[in-house]
Amino acid sequence: MDTVEVILSVLVVVIIIVSLLSNVLVLICFLYNPEIRKQVPGLFNLNLTFCNLLLTVSNMPLTLVGLVSKAQPGGDGFCQTVGFMETFLSTNSMLSMAALSIDRWIAVVFPLRYHSKMRHKDAAFVLGYTWAHSISFSTVATSLSWVGYHRLYASCTLSNPRASSRTPFVIFTVFFHSFTFLLSFIVLCVTYLKVFKVARFHCKRIDVITMQTLVLLVDIHPSVRQRCLEEQKRRRQRATRKISTFIGTFMLCFAPYVITRIVELFPAVPINPHWGIVSKCLTYSKAACDPFVYSLLRHQYKKTCTDIVNRLLKRSSLNASGDSQDNRVNSIPTTE
Repeated sequence: MDTVEVILSVLVVVIIIVSLLSNVLVLICFLYNPEIRKQVPGLFNLNLTFCNLLLTVSNMPLTLVGLVSKAQPGGDGFCQTVGFMETFLSTNSMLSMAALSIDRWIAVVFPLRYHSKMRHKDAAFVLGYTWAHSISFSTVATSLSWVGYHRLYASCTLSNPRASSRTPFVIFTVFFHSFTFLLSFIVLCVTYLKVFKVARFHCKRIDVITMQTLVLLVDIHPSVRQRCLEEQKRRRQRATRKISTFIGTFMLCFAPYVITRIVELFPAVPINPHWGIVSKCLTYSKAACDPFVYSLLRHQYKKTCTDIVNRLLKRSSLNASGDSQDNRVNSIPTTE
């Protein structure tokens, strides 16, 4: 192994650890807090967490094995099963992000009709579509033997070792990425841009009211006026930062891999083998980013994590005080 491969191996290990811990924490928060379970976005977050956890424990370690050993992990049947899971989970996670963006769009643009437009049965229908969509592409690829070990990515993924079926594989690959990555990206852009327009409109209304209030309050202290103006600026930046994070992480993590898969369809274009692993690591890093982007940085999840930690510390302190009290009782001499 050269230096670049060692660095990439360490990177995969770090991604596995961060992804496993963060997604498990999201799952614990979901099970601990009944309010999160009652909310419709919680179902989409649960599905996304489920996909990320399975991808972390099933595909990432085998990619690490393939990167270190430079050989296919397991037999052909095993690799096809892993490749089926990789295709299914990556597709499902992309569509889950698109579903979360649609939920946010309905909540912001139609706040009064949100509970009638997005109910739990509506969320279950959307999740049913994501599963059917993901399973259909994975099944077609597996049944046509277009899933196997790919040396460029050191992974069991979409691969076509037969030159006779190159044209159908090219058509399938373009069709697959168009209806997974491109479709999800378009949905993210359309929904979040509409959310951004509504957020800017409300920010402008709040700014007008704030400025009118500051004009009327002539005796207000300059520091208070300055804090109000700074809050206006933070409010405008907050919406931009959130939407940029949603779309930016999606593009940063998935676009290099998808573009590489499309470029790979042209044999005349050489691809650096290290770049193939880097693009794969970027897709894996999305599983480590999603818990923070969609869940753990939200106030409700932060509060839930704090409650869990406080409860554990309180229980441990009670156990410690109980043990010390028992020791004091046992240390008292008995008189016969």
